[in-house]
Amino acid sequence: MYKLLIRPLFFNFDPEKVHHFTFSMVRFLSKIPFVPSLFRSLFVVEDKKLERKVFGLTFKNPVGLAAGFDKNAVLFNELANFGFGFVEIGTVTPIGQIGNPKKRIFRLIEDQGLINRMGFNNEGVETAITQLKQNKGKILIGGNIGKNTQTAPEHYTADYVTCFNALHPYVDYFVLNVSCPNVGSHAKLNDKDYLLELISTVKAANKTFGKEKPILLKIAPDLNDVQLDEIIALVKETKLDGVIASNTSVDRSGLQASDSELQAIGNGGLSGQPITAKSTQVIQYLSEKSNKAFPIIGVGGIHSAEDALEKLNAGATLVQIYTGFIYEGPALIKKINKAILKRA
Repeated sequence: MYKLLIRPLFFNFDPEKVHHFTFSMVRFLSKIPFVPSLFRSLFVVEDKKLERKVFGLTFKNPVGLAAGFDKNAVLFNELANFGFGFVEIGTVTPIGQIGNPKKRIFRLIEDQGLINRMGFNNEGVETAITQLKQNKGKILIGGNIGKNTQTAPEHYTADYVTCFNALHPYVDYFVLNVSCPNVGSHAKLNDKDYLLELISTVKAANKTFGKEKPILLKIAPDLNDVQLDEIIALVKETKLDGVIASNTSVDRSGLQASDSELQAIGNGGLSGQPITAKSTQVIQYLSEKSNKAFPIIGVGGIHSAEDALEKLNAGATLVQIYTGFIYEGPALIKKINKAILKRA
């Protein structure tokens, strides 16, 4: 039904407007007494064999929703009814910001992909906390945190620590987003010395709480082997809890979209099927070179159960979807979980 009726209708309109409309509709429908249970009956797969114990947390199943979808933590309770094992909110910044000028998200329909340059648009950490206080405990929640666009380089770390300290009581794990291509001073965020400073400072803040929360690093799919080796060394040195591989890509090679179409779109991060293989290669490299020393959440171009299994076979412990959720609909979550059960 989704691919035959709903998606063709949605794809006639601006992606960002469709996103907001979908949120409103899901929230509205979820207030009707029988609808949440209907969603659960259609999409949720309950089975102990799907449980995963990763960095001290128990996930009901290994299929999560990547950051960027529920930026302000307004829909995580409702999304639990679609079968996700966890939802990652954000990216959250200390102060709300409008992000980059619109239009800023574009469909590459022939490529089954998206290009976005949202620019960390969100309503700020305090708004996220207000929403998270409504948590009904249905699902594990990750907090993806970043810096404000206007923050000076010497204060980047302070932005991350502000978000970390504020969100600590309300999320189950944290993700340091240093790999988004749509924010300023991207180069510094990928500098190894800076990452060492950032991770060490956030981990020190973590120790001030009674119960420490897992901290992960989200990396780009465009890193070369030398850079990936540095990530492995960094995780070992700082004792990070895991890595998310990967964020969106700036590479435009091999796309069916024409050069003129891509030039008209401009810069932004590419997601969806065009980065399926690239993100899987990063997962496999990290897993093999580190001898599976840390958990990896695999994300990037998962549009089918086979794509998800490929990520898991490459070394991912958990997977996340985003663009695949938009192209394939909520049935994708159930298909992945059923496929995982079949091979269990």
